[in-house]
Amino acid sequence: MSTKHLHNISLAEYRNALRKLGCNLVGTAGGHEKWTRKDLSRPIIFQTHIDPIPERIIASNNRTLGVSKKEFLEALN
Repeated sequence: MSTKHLHNISLAEYRNALRKLGCNLVGTAGGHEKWTRKDLSRPIIFQTHIDPIPERIIASNNRTLGVSKKEFLEALN
């Protein structure tokens, strides 16, 4: 992805980036997906009926993942 912004990232792109960052889908409930990784203190959760993913959700989940914006954007590529 050539953009340097965290907006307009589709659900499919977001899921692929999470996989590249070592996360695994552990479940869905009520229109939300729950992803985790061994070293996380809490899961990554986002709504599946909102596409593209809101930038604030991506930024919040990046803090949980412990990745910078640059690292996340690299995972998108």
